Amino acid sequence: MIIEYRDIEPCSDTIIAVRNCLKNFRIGLVTLIFLHAASNVFGQVATDTSGADETTNHRNIITRFFEQQARVQYIYGVVLNPSATSIAWNADDGTGSTTIYRTSLSHPDRVVRVSAVVDAGNTKLSEREPQWSPDGNEIAFFSDAHTPGQAQVYIVSATTANNVNARPLTQFDGYVSHLKWSADGNYLSVLYVEKASREPSPMAAENRAVGLIDSLLNRNVQRIAVINRLTGQTRQVTPPGLYIFEYDWSPDSRKFVYTAALPPGDDNWYIARLYLQSRGGMDSTLLYTPLRQIALPRWSPDGKRIAFIEGLMSDQGGTGGEIFIIPSTGGNILQNLTPNRAATPSWFTWRSNNNILFTEFVGGSVAINTLSTSKAAIKNIWKADESIRAGSEEMSLAVAGSRASPTLAFIRVSWNRLPEVWSGNLNNWYGNLTKLTQVTRLNTGMADNMPKAENIAWTNEGQKVQGWLLYPDNYNANKHYPMLVCVHGGPAWITTPTWSAPDFNTTVYTQLGYFVFFPNPRGSYGQGEAFTLANRRDWGFGDLRDIITGVDSVIAKFPVDNNRIGIFGWSYGGATSMFAVTQTKRFRAAVAGAGAADWLSYYGQNSIDKWMWSYFGTSPYDDPGAYAKSSAMTYIKNTTTPTLILVGERDGEAPAPQSFQFWHALKELQVPTQLMVYPGEGHSFEKLENRIDVCARTIEWFNTFMKP
Repeated sequence: MIIEYRDIEPCSDTIIAVRNCLKNFRIGLVTLIFLHAASNVFGQVATDTSGADETTNHRNIITRFFEQQARVQYIYGVVLNPSATSIAWNADDGTGSTTIYRTSLSHPDRVVRVSAVVDAGNTKLSEREPQWSPDGNEIAFFSDAHTPGQAQVYIVSATTANNVNARPLTQFDGYVSHLKWSADGNYLSVLYVEKASREPSPMAAENRAVGLIDSLLNRNVQRIAVINRLTGQTRQVTPPGLYIFEYDWSPDSRKFVYTAALPPGDDNWYIARLYLQSRGGMDSTLLYTPLRQIALPRWSPDGKRIAFIEGLMSDQGGTGGEIFIIPSTGGNILQNLTPNRAATPSWFTWRSNNNILFTEFVGGSVAINTLSTSKAAIKNIWKADESIRAGSEEMSLAVAGSRASPTLAFIRVSWNRLPEVWSGNLNNWYGNLTKLTQVTRLNTGMADNMPKAENIAWTNEGQKVQGWLLYPDNYNANKHYPMLVCVHGGPAWITTPTWSAPDFNTTVYTQLGYFVFFPNPRGSYGQGEAFTLANRRDWGFGDLRDIITGVDSVIAKFPVDNNRIGIFGWSYGGATSMFAVTQTKRFRAAVAGAGAADWLSYYGQNSIDKWMWSYFGTSPYDDPGAYAKSSAMTYIKNTTTPTLILVGERDGEAPAPQSFQFWHALKELQVPTQLMVYPGEGHSFEKLENRIDVCARTIEWFNTFMKP
């Protein structure tokens, strides 16, 4: 029963620095030995265990797994030019930089690098968000080529054979994102936090809470900045006291529609409303106040309507709900285009014919559909056991071309498919995978011996529930295996097939002899909005029963050792793990990452307390009983399950005091426990050595307390 702090040599704070960090980091308990022999990513790791203890061996395997992952080129976004003849994408280029590339769809092998600096030696660039100009002749993008860490907007010709003439257009001093062109091509726009003290995201590490603490003094306000395409003259156009989250240009380039709230942004995203404003002035006009959360405001091509997704969303960026449209002139005429679907729309874009193309979660899978806005008729194009979400909602998919010949491009990834860009003509494509064309081949030859997965479906208390099961390596149906149950965050989120599972990097546990089960219980996306709403004021009860019923379903079909089942999760998954060990003795061991143990005290500690109103309808000051009912601390004396607790020192979403409180109680109750606090980390860990340590400590904990 120990608590441990560690001081670790810092590495770069970006995911793409994995390759460089792997050579330099240190881990506190053991010296990691790098193995460089295998040529295939995710191949079975051959490790000589003679003279090495089990812990060292497992850490070597995990370290090797991260090293193999570092050779995979991540793809963060894809865009088509207006005529759908060329494509651009943003990817990790294999050298520690993120870079933009373009190619012709007719000759995808002729790839051109789109960059502010070409052949710049060891310079590590962060280049992102490529956007074609409306005439298709230029590409605008962000780059920190001239000032590392400070992105500026660059423009480059999209018609030349190389891109040495990319030129900076701006002189920002702060955080910029969400780059867009106006429809007339005369302006560019961004979301801008002037002199930002941190990345504007609740996932990022919080600033130190010292001095006068007052939300009214929050200066990290995100606004729309408009850039003159020819002169580079830049002006912030939205009110200084309004925090902008997402926005879109009107088709005539004269107005904006955006979602916004009073600062602070991390917290008040949950109560954001829809506004209109002219390009030239700060005349913000309220258009719509949603019942729940709102995302992806999009102006129709004819300028008459605005569409958006509204639903119960527990995290900014974790979009899911139903698609609504409202007249751009205002009024109370609100239309739900996707009511009562047994699925969760998660992204959409208008097409030139004033209809909509959208993606949705279906069970644990994804689908792409077309939607007639006049008839509210939906036609499925494609459905697969894959993930298609890219680095942001803005760049998840791209559709372009004429009405007669529309083309779609997107990033495909699954449990056994590494990320690549694919495209196809929508008119020839419906449901036919053979009509898709692979555009990129960044990771060809690297996907050897990736996890085998099974789509698991069951029912509980009248609800249809779904999850994913990964098989252990070298699976033998005559053996019985331990199983780890990984609960996703959210709770309004979903596990879909992806080669790189987040937080614990759980796919590596299959190499260490475990089944890994990912349930999507009530409260998740994928079964419709009513299913997502089903755990309001009921956290930890109905969803935990769904999970346990899912475990029973797996055991009935697969050789899982019923006495060797562990539970773990991050964020809401961590909170569920804390709660589960107070409710059941079904799990032999638990790991709670970035969890919350006491929702009453949590409300006063976290940086996004408004999200709880969506689930409880009020604050704990008005209804403490509802918050106490779902708190692990209410039932803490029931706990006997050994529990490892992990958290970032500067986590604003799940503050470290919550983990301290849970750990302290278990320690006093003499339940085996450890608490690991990672210095400087927020809710989403950035340092490679910490991500490896999370993965290694987790498996060591389960190995210790789940022995046969």
